[in-house]
Amino acid sequence: MKRPIILLTGGGTAGHVSVNEALIPVFSEKGYEIHYIGSHEGIEKEIIGDGHPEVTYHAIQSGKLRRYFSVKNFTDPFRISAGVLQALSIIRKIRPEIIFSKGGFVSVPVVLAAKITKTPVVIHESDVSPGLANKLSLPFSNHIFTVFEKTLEYVPNGKATCSGAIIRPELFNGRREEGLRITGLTGDKQILIIMGGSQGSAVVNKAIRKDLAEIMQTFDLIHLCGKGNIDETLENTHGYIQFEYVTESLTHLLAASDFAVSRAGSNAIFELLALRKPMLLIPLSAAASRGDQILNATHFKKLGLAHVINEEDVEQAALSKEFMKLQQDEKHLIENMNQTPLPKTPQEMVEMIMSYRK
Repeated sequence: MKRPIILLTGGGTAGHVSVNEALIPVFSEKGYEIHYIGSHEGIEKEIIGDGHPEVTYHAIQSGKLRRYFSVKNFTDPFRISAGVLQALSIIRKIRPEIIFSKGGFVSVPVVLAAKITKTPVVIHESDVSPGLANKLSLPFSNHIFTVFEKTLEYVPNGKATCSGAIIRPELFNGRREEGLRITGLTGDKQILIIMGGSQGSAVVNKAIRKDLAEIMQTFDLIHLCGKGNIDETLENTHGYIQFEYVTESLTHLLAASDFAVSRAGSNAIFELLALRKPMLLIPLSAAASRGDQILNATHFKKLGLAHVINEEDVEQAALSKEFMKLQQDEKHLIENMNQTPLPKTPQEMVEMIMSYRK
């Protein structure tokens, strides 16, 4: 008997991939044949294509839709058109019951091709305001699930549901003692984990290292600084541990940490919320993004779930003082976190997705 088929898509950043990755084991347990459409070189190729042998990965052409002038604005429409044709061929061949799109520009050709083949599409939006890719895809989708209630103001009535955050179950399997073993830290001091996103953050890295001596009077640090951003002159600094990027061991590093400093991507901040980690958020500036992280961080600050410092202010700020404020507010932040609803499980999300299948 032929197994039912689910097609997932999304890419460009880890945030556009992590939800899909959380859903894959559930679809597998339910007997689905799982296919994924991503780009040739994006992070989704590494995480899904190389990391999940149970998934059939299809790479297509995709182009970035920019809000600023670039010569590539003249060539990328042709790449998108090629991607639509490639996605069309894949969908017609595998005939999925439904397509789940997490966003990112690689998803746009897939959603357009799904409309042509009349294949149901469900979109997931993690940020307060929908990203450009999801805005373009929304008219061709059957439904959109949102993480934030406020996002419903940006999408058509009757076509959206606030499903809340989806958290990987393994996130809760981290062990503090294993995190201490991996890092070599003693746990005598409270531990800060610094997360600058999958690519790292030059601004955050510079500010941390500038104020490192002062910070380490109170805290030990786990610094996820991004590929190629290890500072070798600090490699033997007691209590300061650097990693370019971690995957499987992240749960243990988070379990060992008392506080977190993070960008304000939706997936990251909801994971920290689920783990009840008091956080200082440093959202990407409006100059370097569409401002989605600023909205996310502002929302969390308003709810009393996080402290926030703007990226433009980081260079002049004394981060050691900001971390002390976070430490002093620890009890209040955790109390507020404990009053928030629990996130959706991947099992619950899969059931919601499959209610729209043909």
